[in-house]
Amino acid sequence: MSEPKFKPGQRVRIADRTPLTHHRVPAYAKGKVGTVERICGVHGDPEKYIRGPGEPMQRVYRVRIPQIELWGSYSGAPKDMLEIEIFEHWLEVAT
Repeated sequence: MSEPKFKPGQRVRIADRTPLTHHRVPAYAKGKVGTVERICGVHGDPEKYIRGPGEPMQRVYRVRIPQIELWGSYSGAPKDMLEIEIFEHWLEVAT
């Protein structure tokens, strides 16, 4: 398998797309920017599991997103974060 595309501490954007196939990215996280907290390993691509063994394998990242980024009206502490695990092909470099 190739080297990880992203590193812990790197800012990333979760792609904002809605494929017609099965996918595991919640709508509220699409298009949001966060920071890679860690690399969680590899797993079969769930978008392909529905039709077979889930190949090719995909790297999974834990991404931390500030709650205020997710919910504009969030009134909790500014340091409150959501941690979500996202497959590599759903991540883009945040500019």
